[in-house]
This record gives sequence, C-alpha cells and structure tokens, in this order.
Amino acid sequence: MIRVRGLTKSYNGHKVLDGIDLDIEKGERIVIIGPSGTGKSTLLRTLNFLEQPDAGTIGFDDLNIDVAKAKVKEIQQLRLHTAFVFQNYALFANKTARENIAEGLHVVRGVSKSEALARADAILGEIGLADRADAYPSALSGGQQQRVGIGRAMASHVDLMLVDEPTSALDPEWVEEVLQLMGKVAAAHQTMLIVTHEMRFARDIADRVLFMEGGRIVEQGPPEKIFTAPADPRLQQFLRKVLPD
Repeated sequence: MIRVRGLTKSYNGHKVLDGIDLDIEKGERIVIIGPSGTGKSTLLRTLNFLEQPDAGTIGFDDLNIDVAKAKVKEIQQLRLHTAFVFQNYALFANKTARENIAEGLHVVRGVSKSEALARADAILGEIGLADRADAYPSALSGGQQQRVGIGRAMASHVDLMLVDEPTSALDPEWVEEVLQLMGKVAAAHQTMLIVTHEMRFARDIADRVLFMEGGRIVEQGPPEKIFTAPADPRLQQFLRKVLPD
C-alpha cells in the first residue's frame, strides 16, 4: 500500500536518513526503535513533508512522488493519506478539545462544520473524553491532551497514522492511559508507523519492528525475533541497555 524508496535527509552535511526503503501493508502496525538521534522521528516527519526530504520516492496506491521535485498539490494529496500524532500534542491552545479534533476535518479535508463537530463528539466518546469536549488544552492533563491528539488522527480515517513517541512528554502517571488508547486504535486495524521508546508496548502492538541506527534500517522482523533473537550486534547492544534484566 505504501512504498518508500531511497529516502534521504541531511542537516548541515550530516546524513540523518541514508537511503530508507520501506513497504507498509494495509492494516500493518510497524514500530521503529533505536538510539536517540538515529533518524526515527525524521523518517516520520519526511513521510508527510513536515520536513522536506532530499531525495527518494514516496508512494500511496496510485500516487508516486519524487520528493526532490514534489509540487505543492502532490504534497497536499500525500498529506490527505496521513495523520500525525506529535510528541508534544500540538493542540490549538485557543480551541476546545472538540474544536481541535474538528478543525482539520473542516479546513483541510472539506468536511462540513456540523459534520466535523459531530464526528469530533463521537471520537471524544471513543477516547473517554466526552465530558471534556468544551475544555481547552490548558485545562487538560498531559494524558488527556495526547488522547485528543490521537483522537484528531483517528477522526481523519487516513491510510497511515504516523505516531512520534506518544508518551515521551508525559508524566509517568499518564503513560498507561495513552498506551491503552494506542492499543485500541491498533486493534481496529489502523495502519500505523510508530516511534517509541516503550519496549513492552512495541512488543505487544507491533506486527513488525524496525531497528534504526545511523539513519538506516539495520534489522527488521516480527517482535518475537527482534526481542528474543536479534541478529545484528548493534541491535543486541541496544536491547541490553533498554530491556530489564
């Protein structure tokens, strides 16, 4: 369903993505793990042009984009296939939880305002925040804000949900509620590409785990293989550091 070929990205001469090739099947849940600074979040951000890739191609069904020559219309079409869940929630401070979910549906996707608000209310019910529909982000906990961010992505019914370390900005007490919601989204067969440092979550939710190091996909496979029989020495070293004894 989704095809990435030769994707590269550099900053000040430093190659952060070094020729990424990746196929993602419909309904597949892929989790990316690896050390900090190895290109995991950059990969997600380049897939919908939050950051401009330098070279490579990205394809969704019949849409195939040469990223170095991408036109504005092509980027807009690409973004209609994706939704992004940010580390820091990225909610509009001057809009309620309901409005934060409805805004993108109405402005970006052309859904009528009344339908967008109705869909937002339905999503708020699904994520357990129906009673907080009129609350502004400042009145919500970090866990509630991230659930609204996830709800916003859910409402778009996109081909691919890009999730960038959804618990990294949360206090420990809010982590579990966000992980439970992510599990609920995954159980609905939403195609997902997730960056996380939560290894238990990665093991439980993933159909496939990618290990990135040095801007490359070094090893990939089903979670049982990655976590119990890793082949690459760099992955073995990484897991020794992050997994409990």
